[in-house]
Amino acid sequence: MSYVIDRRLNGKNKSTVNRQRFLRRYRDHIKKAVEEAVGRRSITDMEHGEQISIPGRDIDEPVLHHGRGGKQTVVHPGNKEFTSGEHIPRPQGGAGGGGGPGKAGNSGEGMDEFVFQITQEEFLEFMFEDLELPNLVKRNLTGTDTYKTVRAGISNEGNPSRINIIRTLRSAHARRIALSGSSRAKLREAKAELERLKRDEPDNFGDIKEIEAEIEKLSARIHRIPFLDTFDLKYNLLVKQPNPSSKAVMFCLMDVSGSMTQATKDIAKRFFILLYLFLKRNYDKIEVVFIRHHTSAREVDEEEFFYSRETGGTIVSSALKLMQEIMAERYPTNEWNIYAAQASDGDNWNDDSPICRDILINQIMPFVQYYTYVEITPREHQALWYEYERISEVFSDTFAQQQLVSAGDIYPVFRELFQRRLVT
Repeated sequence: MSYVIDRRLNGKNKSTVNRQRFLRRYRDHIKKAVEEAVGRRSITDMEHGEQISIPGRDIDEPVLHHGRGGKQTVVHPGNKEFTSGEHIPRPQGGAGGGGGPGKAGNSGEGMDEFVFQITQEEFLEFMFEDLELPNLVKRNLTGTDTYKTVRAGISNEGNPSRINIIRTLRSAHARRIALSGSSRAKLREAKAELERLKRDEPDNFGDIKEIEAEIEKLSARIHRIPFLDTFDLKYNLLVKQPNPSSKAVMFCLMDVSGSMTQATKDIAKRFFILLYLFLKRNYDKIEVVFIRHHTSAREVDEEEFFYSRETGGTIVSSALKLMQEIMAERYPTNEWNIYAAQASDGDNWNDDSPICRDILINQIMPFVQYYTYVEITPREHQALWYEYERISEVFSDTFAQQQLVSAGDIYPVFRELFQRRLVT
């Protein structure tokens, strides 16, 4: 048995192994703190780490020690205030609570909460745990630039570093047996004859010397066969095989019409930033198409999508038509996993909601893996919501809609939309 000891030094005052063990132990506390942080953070702070507080009573470590053996005789002084079974009240004034709003007191003791900082990477890991794009399938892409190296048998030529020693020695042994087979048979016969002559005819020196010369000749012939020849060398053959990729595109459709207040737009932006971070962190081959719309729709870049102040009326179908055109032009369905996320306050032009339903049912939903609609409003649902409910009846597995009332609803709704589903 061999042991591998990692003697690499960690950073100053840090222990990677202990930290990972600590994060696993207090996963529930950290996950709850991350969920609360997502709701109160601003858009620009979404990628930063977070300060986590854990109650002091929850960080006690178990201690193993030897018990007191034998018989013990102890005399305890009595008291006049407490009897067996009574509960001692907690000291007043917040003493012992640690960090509470209690008043100053002259008695009591306790422990403060344990506070530590998690990094940006750890924050995102807890935030996106158990989330995935639904219905993601692998597409065999033409012109793919990703390959994986696989074993493809044995070759007679190759790199010396890939030599197969066992196959090489086996080939050399087989070659020597094949080339020396007849000589070894004659050698065995000659040795047997020599033994017979020495036993039965010890005075027949002529025949004995002749057989000894033949034995020497056959032995020399056998030893002249090289132990290893270039013909025997065998190499492990490795070839590069195209790797089927899970290539996906996400369409982000955001309503920026005049009915969307600044608070509503901020909630929509938070939702899309959360989605954008999730995609970039979890998937290597992912493209994001940003579409802003009011009475007309435009494809924009990331900067303009999140920070442009352009506004206008509301015609939702303009964004859906633009999405369908981009799908047909740049993202063939046999090569791409297509996803879409739409955020709006639900207000739409009177006659436009049925048009949106028809476009989705006939031109978009048959070709996408998953479509989500988020309505940001504390009011009653608008006509667009009820038209989308009809879409959900037809595409129940690939269409989902949720309502957002405040920023605190973003993370729970996001997890509900992209929760990892069990494959049946």
